[in-house]
Amino acid sequence: MSRATAATGPLPALLAVVSSLVLGAGGLFFGFLLLNVAALALVIAGVDISPTLNIVLSLAFVQGVGCVLVALAYVRNRERVSAAVNDLLGDGGPGVPFSVGFAWPNLRDGAAAVGAYLAAFVGGPMIAGTIAGLLAQSIGAETGQNNAVEIALESPELLLLMIPASILLVGPGEELLFRGVVQGRLREVFGPVASVVLAGTVFAGLHWFALSGGDPAGNLLSLGVLLVPSYVFGASYEYTGNILVPSLAHGLYNATLFTLLYVLIASGVM
Repeated sequence: MSRATAATGPLPALLAVVSSLVLGAGGLFFGFLLLNVAALALVIAGVDISPTLNIVLSLAFVQGVGCVLVALAYVRNRERVSAAVNDLLGDGGPGVPFSVGFAWPNLRDGAAAVGAYLAAFVGGPMIAGTIAGLLAQSIGAETGQNNAVEIALESPELLLLMIPASILLVGPGEELLFRGVVQGRLREVFGPVASVVLAGTVFAGLHWFALSGGDPAGNLLSLGVLLVPSYVFGASYEYTGNILVPSLAHGLYNATLFTLLYVLIASGVM
């Protein structure tokens, strides 16, 4: 992955930001579209969509198919689309070569993945989560709850499925799209810090649609907590240039949260 910044000016910057939003939202939307088509086909065929099947379909089509296919489609067609846009706008466009960094992890990558996982967990739920909770209490804000958590509270056994799926599907699928493609697209125009921040903000912001209940102020606090791990995953990708590093850190992070949630439910705390 190139570490140089080639394109400057308002037009390349605007195109990069808009395209990153479209790519991030597009991957999730495409996955949800496929999910609804598959669910409709099953209903027509007389199959009952149980909570377990719904989770399986969601993980398979949103993270496993939607995010991955949109990311791969962009990588495959970006040169053609970029040339057409540049010709249309009369702009030279970004000159930094685009690529999604992939390599089998070495010891340095493994250490970076473990470090990112620990930093995300400590900085996110433990520190930022505590601060957000205190702020929400002080201003009387009600924070929303992730839809996956609500489903898990009703059917805790689903967490035993979501734990391995976090490592095998969620981490790789979301990181390929949001770090490999969205952050890589922004990196063509912006410096490393700005690309990490912008891509992480896009990723966290899109989780707004996964929250149920709560008020705007409380949900913003919830998304603020998510910014911490999102920035950490982006920084680990920028540092190593290997998409497997944030994929592993992200997968372990989610798996840990689901494991703790299962333990709390099983022990009667929740």
